[in-house]
Parts: sequence; structure tokens; C-alpha cells
Amino acid sequence: MELILFLITALIAIAGAVAMLVSRNAVHSALFLLLNFAAIAVLFLLLQAPFLFTIQLTVYAGAIMVLFLFVVMLLGAEKVEDTPDRIAWQQPLALLLGLALLVVSVVVGLGGATNPPPESEALIQFSDPRTLGALLFTDYLLPFEVTGFILLIAVIGVVVLNQRRRKI
Repeated sequence: MELILFLITALIAIAGAVAMLVSRNAVHSALFLLLNFAAIAVLFLLLQAPFLFTIQLTVYAGAIMVLFLFVVMLLGAEKVEDTPDRIAWQQPLALLLGLALLVVSVVVGLGGATNPPPESEALIQFSDPRTLGALLFTDYLLPFEVTGFILLIAVIGVVVLNQRRRKI
């Protein structure tokens, strides 16, 4: 049962990622990315890592998506196009994947995955918030800082490009 739930959630994550890449509308891409973040959060829940599940939802599905949508709206990419949507399957696919993810989340949350995996060193290391924080700020400090710097550069770049476009 746990393997089936994992495969369904993994397929939702992959389908959301592919739909995000092929979507022509920036807002639709951001929403498919949100679906992907939620699916990855459910995968963390299936791996018995509730802290990572919560962090995935609050940091990525919450804060990072707000940042992405802010940038999209700043660029004016949300404007309604006069042409009909060329990819008509996006809305039904998003609804179907979202519903499937909700069903998997409910099944996992109600105890569908009752057999916990054997405790491994990696699972113990990443399920404890104190250990995870210590790893993040010691062994993985450089990737953490580089990621923050890249996000900062991206936001500054969007603001600069938006100012140039308004002057012209």
C-alpha cells in the first residue's frame, strides 16, 4: 500500500513538473510548481519526516511561491491573453492531479502507511529538527547561502528589467 501511495505521489510530482515546463502562461507554471511542491511535501510525509513535510509546505509552497507570484505580477505576465488557451488539457490535468494528491494526503494522514520503514542513520539525521538545523548551518552552509544569493539576484534582476521596460 505504501509503495502504491509513493508511486501515485511521485507521478503527480513528475506530471506537475512537466506541466510547469510546457505551460505558456507564467501564472499556470507557478501553480503547477505549487502542485509539485505539495507532492514533494507528501513524499516527505510518506518517508516519516513530518518536520521536512511542514518546512516544505511553509517555506516552498508558501514563501517561495509568494516570491515567484510577486515576480510574475511585477513583470505583468498575468495579463489575460486574447487568444484561447493552446493547451486545453492544463485545467483538467491540474484538477485531477490536485484531487489525487489530496486523496493520497488523506490516506497517509489517516494512517494508511502504518508500517514505518526501518530506522536508518540518514532518516534519523533528517527527521530531527535540531540535527537538521545543525547540518544545514555547518556542513551545508555554502549551498544554503548560495541559494539565498541566487534568489536575491533573481529578484533584483526582475526589478531592474521591469524599470527598463517602463522607461522605454
